Amino acid sequence: MTTQTATSLRLTRTMQADPATVFRAWTEPEQLHQWSCPEGASITDVRVDLRVGGRYRIRMRGAEGQAHTAVGVYREIERPRRLVYTWDWEEADQAMGETLITVEFVARGHGTEVTLTHERFPGAEAKTSHEQGWTSCLDRLERLFPAGSKT
Repeated sequence: MTTQTATSLRLTRTMQADPATVFRAWTEPEQLHQWSCPEGASITDVRVDLRVGGRYRIRMRGAEGQAHTAVGVYREIERPRRLVYTWDWEEADQAMGETLITVEFVARGHGTEVTLTHERFPGAEAKTSHEQGWTSCLDRLERLFPAGSKT
């Protein structure tokens, strides 16, 4: 499901794992390596200082070889229910100013409903490109937890 305003988007998916497992996939470097870039790209480096005020850095390499480095600061950490952090691109030609991401993890039966809200986009083009990127990333995350798997 996708909900949008002019400067924000909201994506919701249900993962076949408990909230603690999905939260770890969102916050541990080894697991972020497996899903946190769109299809066709690859992760070259992930650094996470998971504490309020701590920074993260996710370096990706696009299909054409171009670098994309997401950076930000953790604002709220409520393990395993909620994560709030800032987001921008390190490369000057991609920087858009600080945006805000909120991820909520809610137990639903044997799974977890993940709601990602990305706010404060500078314009429609940035929002659209991030919606495409996040949709692809969430597809990859979902594949880490196939139906019927135990967590």
